[in-house]
Amino acid sequence: MSAPGVGGLSRASRLWAIVGATGTGKSDLALDLAETLRERGIPAEIVNADAMQLYRGMDIGTAKLPPDERRGIPHHLFDVREVDEEAAVAWYQPLARAAVTDIQSRGGDAILVGGSGLYVSSVVFDFNFPPRDPIVRERLERQLETDGVDALIERLSALDPAAASKVDPRNGRRVVRALEVLEQGSATHGAALPEQPSLWQRDTRLIGLHVDRGTLVGRLDARVDTMWEAGLVDEVRRLRERGLERGATAPRAIGYAQALGQLDGRLTRAEAIEETQALTRRYARRQVSWFKRYPGLTWYEPPVDVAALLAP
Repeated sequence: MSAPGVGGLSRASRLWAIVGATGTGKSDLALDLAETLRERGIPAEIVNADAMQLYRGMDIGTAKLPPDERRGIPHHLFDVREVDEEAAVAWYQPLARAAVTDIQSRGGDAILVGGSGLYVSSVVFDFNFPPRDPIVRERLERQLETDGVDALIERLSALDPAAASKVDPRNGRRVVRALEVLEQGSATHGAALPEQPSLWQRDTRLIGLHVDRGTLVGRLDARVDTMWEAGLVDEVRRLRERGLERGATAPRAIGYAQALGQLDGRLTRAEAIEETQALTRRYARRQVSWFKRYPGLTWYEPPVDVAALLAP
């Protein structure tokens, strides 16, 4: 898998990963990088690594780039699931890697872009996911509903304290998954980055975007206000008719859960916006903490000089 390089010299096709907190400009940088590579004869394409942008119709609340703003750059793994379907990372990994391999087989560079840490890691690093057992999973999900997440966390702590310390105790689905894996006799992946991760592909460039906290908070709060003004509640109303609340993942997305609360009368518009802003700020902190552990990642503050990224 090689691509033409500057001056006609061939080079190996590369995997780029652009990561960072939400609101730092990852999509714009991915487009700038793809355009510059294509100008140099390398047919770069973009692969999505945002868990919620996988869903068809979840546009406003995920800040998904509309097709007419993608500058003619091919995009992969956007709008590939319905909102009532699950989009687990074990399902995502082989599809994303297949997209990367296909791009590279045609002499191009693949640009993986997104802020969902586990999804990015599943592609970039040598992650192997244990098999699923739908019978065990269904039983554990019933127990989650009847006994609550605290009871399952207590059980996980007794069986695998290390995994319990890494799983978000508010995320019932992750707790269920860890217990499901343990019951199959496997070590849990713990929804965490391995202590010493190895790259899936040797020629991988890891780029992190960083914006100082004060600036980012203001940007994120304004973005949430804009989403409500742009019609997020109407978007959620339409998605509800398509089965949003039957989904395991989509209805829990930040902003979508709050818009559902507003539609149900559990939250006022102001409360829904305020809660979404607080959760978005918290999520951004978690994203930064996750990506800081990436070995070999270089951080940049936007605007980024794309030509400098391509320098030997």
